[in-house]
Amino acid sequence: MTLSPLDVGIVLAYLAAIFILAQWVSREKAGHEKSAQDYFLASRALPWWAIGASLIAANISAEQIIGMSGSGYAIGLAIASYEWMAALTLLIVGKWFLPIFLRNGITTMPQFLEERYGNRIRTLMAVFWLGLYVFVNLTSILWLGSIAVSQVAGIDQNLALLLLGGFALAYQLYGGLKAVALTDIVQVSLLVLGGLLVTGITLGQIGHGSVVDGFTMLWRQQPEKFEMILDPANPFYKDLPGLSVLLGGMWIANLSYWGFNQYIIQRALAAKDIREAQKGVVFAAFLKLLMPVIVVLPGIAAVVLAPQLERPDAAYPTMMRLLPSGVLGLVFAALVAAIVASLASKINSVATIFTLDFYAKRDRDASQARLVRVGRITAAVAILVAVLTARPLLGGFDQGFQYIQEFTGFFTPGIVVIFLLGLFWKRANEAGALAAAIGSFVLSLVLKLAWPSLPFMDRIGLVFLLALVLAIGVALATRSTGDRDRIRTDDVSYATTPSFNVASLAVVAILIALYATFW
Repeated sequence: MTLSPLDVGIVLAYLAAIFILAQWVSREKAGHEKSAQDYFLASRALPWWAIGASLIAANISAEQIIGMSGSGYAIGLAIASYEWMAALTLLIVGKWFLPIFLRNGITTMPQFLEERYGNRIRTLMAVFWLGLYVFVNLTSILWLGSIAVSQVAGIDQNLALLLLGGFALAYQLYGGLKAVALTDIVQVSLLVLGGLLVTGITLGQIGHGSVVDGFTMLWRQQPEKFEMILDPANPFYKDLPGLSVLLGGMWIANLSYWGFNQYIIQRALAAKDIREAQKGVVFAAFLKLLMPVIVVLPGIAAVVLAPQLERPDAAYPTMMRLLPSGVLGLVFAALVAAIVASLASKINSVATIFTLDFYAKRDRDASQARLVRVGRITAAVAILVAVLTARPLLGGFDQGFQYIQEFTGFFTPGIVVIFLLGLFWKRANEAGALAAAIGSFVLSLVLKLAWPSLPFMDRIGLVFLLALVLAIGVALATRSTGDRDRIRTDDVSYATTPSFNVASLAVVAILIALYATFW
């Protein structure tokens, strides 16, 4: 596949426009020096539309578009549960988690852990998140993104890695979170438009010009690809084990990702107030309901249009070959937009955690300008390390999205235990939190080795319950650390506006209809 001059022009115009826009929206007033709060939290002034769009832009990237289309090719619509269940998770985060975080002025998730438990758990989890973001998240986005860019643009994959990493770094280096969040509405709009074009054209190919007929024919020809709840006989049951998707481990993965994950929650922490944050979360929830149309259906369509693919992750780039000149450039720009936006988000979060949770604690007299400078240096180092390690870490996997879920599943049960107890059980202490954090990894490893046939999602649910018991038991058996608990919850209001409640009911109703249709 090669890009026509028109396609190249569209992509270059997008890159230039988004770079200029990012610098423009993150400029400071004359005489105002950019502070750490400006750089890492967008001056705590983000509006709801920027929060919602930025949540999706941070989430939807190469591992979603390429990875989930690949899983759609291999597994089917069942992989969409990651998207649809996330919509419900976002509502929970908005109603019960954000009020506590914003009431207490939290800037990073490790900071919450220190103010709730103590310094040791903060350090442990900050190190974990830095490693996760650099060696799992950044590498996966770069690797899967470079696959798509190299296949579509016809350039060397190593060059694609360097170009993606370099542009994402330059795009957010000056403005930080403000540059990322305030341009993400453009990125998401382009992503949705481009994704719908791919879906429409691929379904039109199947339906001889009719998208509706194409979907109907695809459903009729590949009914097994439209089963949301897989039975044990399905070859991919180990990836998505039946009702556990709705009632088990996926809840743990989603709560960890959407509720306690720095590069996701950082957008809501930068809101003007709780109402603005909650409106942004609802906006993101509705967008999540739409995502499977964009990231899963093209993969299922590829089963009919390209049944002999060697690697599932090649499904989406292969479907892009069906696009006419001009449309291909727009869709390719949308794919690059998703990759760049998500990379920039994760780069900024790595810089935030390192600067505020390590450097600022070591050098308490550091000026605001120095903190911003350290953040920029950290961002550059993080993307360089990710570029160098992407191929060694991900080159051997054929479903990148499943790789991410499998790896993070070793740690997410403990993370959810630590935060849920920290938010809602005052007797929880640092000893119990450390036991849950360490126990989650150890228990996951033991179960992985001793019970390899256990689906990883079931393992996540089981480890969560064991880590919860462990954390409660250790907390009750050791001294309370109430004097270290600086998190206020006694005056937190969980009341939400009528508009939030109505929107939440609409999301739930749509989810019920979707699962009833595709059960």
